[in-house]
Amino acid sequence: MADPKGFLTTGREVAETRPVEERVRDWNEVYVPGSLLPIISKQAGRCMDCGIPFCHNGCPLGNLIPEWNDYAYREDWTAASERLHATNNFPEFTGRLCPAPCESACVLGINQPPVTIKNVEVTIIDKAWDNGDVTPQPPERLSGKTVAVIGSGPAGLAAAQQLTRAGHTVAVYERADRIGGLLRYGIPEFKMEKRHINRRIEQMRAEGTKFRTEVEIGRDIDAAKLRKRYDAVVIAAGATTSRDLKVPGRELNGVHFAMEYLPLSNKVQEGDLTVAPITAEGKHVVVIGGGDTGADCVGTAHRQGAASVTQLEIMGKPGDERNPNQPWPTFPMLYKVTSAHEEGGERLYSVSTTHFEGDEDGNVQWLHLVEVEFKDGRPEPKPGTERKIPAQLVTLAMGFTGTDQDNGLVSQFGLELDERGNIARDADYATNVPGVYVAGDAGRGQSLIVWAIAEGRSAARGVDRYLAGSSALPAPIKPTDRALTV
Repeated sequence: MADPKGFLTTGREVAETRPVEERVRDWNEVYVPGSLLPIISKQAGRCMDCGIPFCHNGCPLGNLIPEWNDYAYREDWTAASERLHATNNFPEFTGRLCPAPCESACVLGINQPPVTIKNVEVTIIDKAWDNGDVTPQPPERLSGKTVAVIGSGPAGLAAAQQLTRAGHTVAVYERADRIGGLLRYGIPEFKMEKRHINRRIEQMRAEGTKFRTEVEIGRDIDAAKLRKRYDAVVIAAGATTSRDLKVPGRELNGVHFAMEYLPLSNKVQEGDLTVAPITAEGKHVVVIGGGDTGADCVGTAHRQGAASVTQLEIMGKPGDERNPNQPWPTFPMLYKVTSAHEEGGERLYSVSTTHFEGDEDGNVQWLHLVEVEFKDGRPEPKPGTERKIPAQLVTLAMGFTGTDQDNGLVSQFGLELDERGNIARDADYATNVPGVYVAGDAGRGQSLIVWAIAEGRSAARGVDRYLAGSSALPAPIKPTDRALTV
């Protein structure tokens, strides 16, 4: 193990963030560069090397967390990187974006602050890139089989890299103009700078993966024709259909889905636009939805110079401690203050939007809301609590309902859907169409980046077995596996 007394002698320290007044003036990552390295070895030394590491269960990738904690404690960064990459294709993504269910399952977390697993992970991978330990791993020989991967988010990239390394010729199709899916155009730059995606793409290109951008399967290429062109297909198109809010005034100018708003700011950072067509500058902004996407809208609005930012959540405010019905090692619903919330704004809980009010030109000006309380699991308005707040830009960040069915991908393949509207698959991630597989949110529904990567790796094994008769690729999860929640 690392330090036998580390969890007794060392307190939890996390990455240092830059001052709010500094970071809201730029789009760089919020953390102080290099601030983790002086403290991370001792933080890794807090790992207890417990007999049953529940962090493995919290993480769907099955990351070898105690092992790379030990190497990080000893500052053997090359060995730590090897252990990290043994189970995770893109630890720089998860180390920055994952909410760390592994930390919720940490045994130390039963009665102390858990190990900073996420911070250790991102330090290991950043050191690996700095030290030249991340290199292309092209296959020794080609199988002669071809695979198309639809979608270049974390699930699609993970599946593509695994299948390329297994010797298959893989082409990734992405409907946007750049590779990365929601990693590219859904995650703001201040949460993850896009250079991290770019260098992974270059690694994958060097390994032999082909990329095709601005090609939407179903619209630009008929899905049935694509199936005939390749020996197998992996659908990793995500669950990109946003949940709408059907209340009076929804049609007013200035009411947008989060995924209409966020990509434009990323386009500005990429240099494609000088100014985002939808901007919060000088406006009263209301974000509907209390999750991570909502927080991304909050942080983006701050950087665009919003006059005010208010975030609405229909559920009640979570507590600071675990509820008795959310025991360790499950992932608890706790009050979370993200870097975006540190930067300002107001958060309202137990409220529901009743309607929007606009001006004579059709632009939204006010949002009317009412407080709610839950009865039999349904929100009921509380009489006398109606009020309105200024709203000149409203972003709807209420989650997603499934994969896009308007582009023809589902119908042209002839895919069956499950009862939740996701693409149905069997234990090998195979759909009802021979040779067509599905991974990530398209099959699971809206989920976390770590689950997407795990699904991409598992689906790759199913495809490899289909093409080669057997497979040595790992499959960390089954399609039916679920997170440790209650």
